[in-house]
Amino acid sequence: MKFRPTDEKHENQMKNMLKKIIAYILQIESRLVIWKYKPRIIAITGSVGKTSTKDAVYAVISGISHVRKSEKSYNSEIGLPLTILGVPNGWNNPLIWLKNILKGLWLFLIPHKYPKWLVLEVGVGKMGDIKSTASWLKTDVVIITAIGETPAHIEFFSSRGYLIEEKSKLIKTLKKDGILILNADDEDVLAMKIDKHHIITYGFREGSDILGSGDSISYDDSGIPKGIIFRVDEEGNSLPVTIVGVFGRNHVYASLGALALSSGLKFNMLSAVNALKNYDVSPGRMRLLAGINNSLIIDDTYNSSPFACKSALETLREVKNQGRRIAILGDMLELGKHTIEAHNNIGCIAKENCDILMVVGPRAKSIKEGALEAGMKIENIFEFLDSHEAGNFIKTFVQKGDLVLVKGSQGMRMERISEAILLDQENKKQLLVRQDEEWKKKL
Repeated sequence: MKFRPTDEKHENQMKNMLKKIIAYILQIESRLVIWKYKPRIIAITGSVGKTSTKDAVYAVISGISHVRKSEKSYNSEIGLPLTILGVPNGWNNPLIWLKNILKGLWLFLIPHKYPKWLVLEVGVGKMGDIKSTASWLKTDVVIITAIGETPAHIEFFSSRGYLIEEKSKLIKTLKKDGILILNADDEDVLAMKIDKHHIITYGFREGSDILGSGDSISYDDSGIPKGIIFRVDEEGNSLPVTIVGVFGRNHVYASLGALALSSGLKFNMLSAVNALKNYDVSPGRMRLLAGINNSLIIDDTYNSSPFACKSALETLREVKNQGRRIAILGDMLELGKHTIEAHNNIGCIAKENCDILMVVGPRAKSIKEGALEAGMKIENIFEFLDSHEAGNFIKTFVQKGDLVLVKGSQGMRMERISEAILLDQENKKQLLVRQDEEWKKKL
């Protein structure tokens, strides 16, 4: 008796083929739409800080012009066309994808009011991604954020150098008169300088065109942390910058990147600084949320990498609070041969920055081991299989005045832990990452 190939294998092949066809059609439509409406394009890449920088840039431009940014983290081969065409993710619904294709065609054939600016986030997960994702763009501005010592997705590159090389290929999309904006505090990013472009640098390094200094956490009259403050110096001018509702240097860097753009495009710097005060930060990026039992949550659950996790832990230590500092850390994925060492190092860092450590997932066992080796007491460390288990525990564990950092890679679904102790349950869809029904269906 002959058997057909497994239905599951055949179905996956069909899905992959259909995905490629849809991505190709949407990309062609996107190119036509850009040719027709000629928006100015800002493309942002890096291993950390892409989304925060995108949000900050959007805040600066939205006050003076019609602008569209990548929704959520639409930064892939299919994500960029979704942003350019202004259509939603169809997930596994063929009807939605058909509507998207028809809308793209309609947008090209019939004149519409289209944004003057597009702020696009470009992700790099493997070699060749820039070619398939963004090589067809003609950008006016490229911003490179940071790489870090052990970048996300390094598992899919034969070396760190190849990952850096792949990200730098975005610079080739710049027009001749384009602006290249580089994080001067990252040596690998700074090395991407190309003389033929107008280059603007930003960071805390002396000599940066946009120089940040004096960053610290601000508090209200009751001593509750409310955001970050810092100064920025540009062409002899010094301006104070305040950002409410977020923590961490990643948001300082995002703001510096946006101010570098403002400087390069000759926008009013004071207006740009004011636009950043309450800018719309995407969920899951070092956002401060009220928790149950008068606790506070630093929700950094969108994703994780060694560089970003270290920064988040240092911010946890810096914030003044009345109770315990609790770090709930999940697996950091896609690190390949660096996995054990990177998690172990985070454990050492966690020992110096929190009172209570909770680790979630099989790889995070190495975080626990690193913390123990650094001298953290075993009674202050808790271990969980997954975010469901950790979420159920933290609901009964958190106390008044506790400050809880929640962080882990996307696949760990750490937002479930933040959700478990979130005070404002009515607005969790707006406050937390991955609240779409399609995500909710996933285990």
